Amino acid sequence: MAFYNKIGGLLRQSISTSGNALNAQSSAPSMLNAIRCMSTKLFVGGLSFGTDDQSLKEAFTSFGDVVEAKVIMDRDSGKSKGFGFVNFTDGESAQEAMSAMDGQDLNGRNIRVSLAQERAPRSGGFRSGGGGYGGGYGGSRQNDAY
Repeated sequence: MAFYNKIGGLLRQSISTSGNALNAQSSAPSMLNAIRCMSTKLFVGGLSFGTDDQSLKEAFTSFGDVVEAKVIMDRDSGKSKGFGFVNFTDGESAQEAMSAMDGQDLNGRNIRVSLAQERAPRSGGFRSGGGGYGGGYGGSRQNDAY
């Protein structure tokens, strides 16, 4: 997906620097839509907690060659988080699967299927950004000022 985003950025940049801005801007949405259609990775939400990688893959194989089907598991409990990803070899199969499977029943749950979005990069390292309780004060120090 990062590859497609990079191509989209390069296309936008080359279009905006071209001589005829009016024609370039009118063709930009169609080119970007064409790139988005090439996406092969789908997000699948609303999965039953009994759905595993294999059953997810089997549900989508009728639409084309599935490269990978992955149900996301909670790191601590080892249980499904209720969503996953299906990656196809080509964008046409992914589009067809998305259209056909969105809102359909899979293992007793209606699933949501959409194009996977690249996750925004996380800022900072481990435990950065403040957070915690009381903005850095200990629980009892809040009352010490009185």
